[in-house]
Amino acid sequence: MSMTTAASSTTAASTESALGRLLEQFRAGKPAALARAVSIVENHRPGFEQVLAAQHALLGRARRIGITGPPGAGKSTLTTRLARLYREQGKRVGIVAVDPTSPFTGGALLGDRIRMEEVALDPGVFIRSMATRGSLGGLATATREVCDVLDGFGMDVILIETVGVGQSELDVARAADSTLVVLVPESGDSIQTLKAGVMEIADVYTVNKADRPGADRLRNDIELMLGLRAGAALQNVPAHHGVDLRSAPDRDALRDAMNPARAARAAAQGEPTDHWTPPVLRSIAAQQEGITEIADALDRHFRYLERSGELRSRRRARLRERVMEVVEQQVRQRLWRDAGTLAWIDDQLDGLEAGTLVPFAVADALRARSEELLTGASFAPLQHG
Repeated sequence: MSMTTAASSTTAASTESALGRLLEQFRAGKPAALARAVSIVENHRPGFEQVLAAQHALLGRARRIGITGPPGAGKSTLTTRLARLYREQGKRVGIVAVDPTSPFTGGALLGDRIRMEEVALDPGVFIRSMATRGSLGGLATATREVCDVLDGFGMDVILIETVGVGQSELDVARAADSTLVVLVPESGDSIQTLKAGVMEIADVYTVNKADRPGADRLRNDIELMLGLRAGAALQNVPAHHGVDLRSAPDRDALRDAMNPARAARAAAQGEPTDHWTPPVLRSIAAQQEGITEIADALDRHFRYLERSGELRSRRRARLRERVMEVVEQQVRQRLWRDAGTLAWIDDQLDGLEAGTLVPFAVADALRARSEELLTGASFAPLQHG
């Protein structure tokens, strides 16, 4: 055995031993072990696959709630208030706050421990700020993996607060069981606010800073769009000749037909079993107003997910996407970190420049020559005992 191989084996054994100790402390509920595990996973340090694999069988216990919306909507304040409410219920809370990336350090620009100071020192709350690192959807690449670590540690609720970047926020809906969209009266033209992407991801809306002018109008605009989208104004309308205005049900159905916003508000009440209509709530998070109503709506939505089977569907979809993410990640790392592959591509540049080769043919040839590189196993579970 060469000295290089021996040194590599020693390093691997040392890493495995350190991971084993870390996981023992993690399973014992040590907060320091959680922080270290999150750092390893977030930065994809050696052994991050083993850390994630150790949690996989424990996943699914925590509720994951995405909180998104435009910058300045008060998402951090609302996240803090929700965390405190869940703590009052005896639940342990993990907060993953995804912020813009510093162009200098690559780290998160905003200090969430400062903005969430009223819960930051609570031992039942764990806060991790993560940088988007160029992710267009406002979610860091490793956000879902960090949520898995928090889930495996035993958190009851995980709040995922994302930077507001527009329609590409669809990523948060794929990472969460329920998505809360936070808007404010001055978000701008309601037509811009209610873009299709935001309409599709929201399970619950809240118009925050609702003491400002325009809050009720924005709320009505959202409910109008929901009513029109769902056809709620027409589904319960009796036939023309069958309307009896002396009948209370017929009068209510006629009013709903004339007012889609009213129909959407009515449909968002109660405990639906076949279709969920997002409720549109009012809140003033800075004054702790509307927080209980938001939590109640999120609870109702989670119960709906469980009854309808949608929760299992969403989580299975998340597992499918997770496998796809891992494959894409491994392919990128194996190909673009391989010196031989990069040298081979350089050799094709003359043909590409002359027009005798096209990128598609080069890509096909690259895949064919990289079969052995791509098919080798890289994950090795930790050895116990």
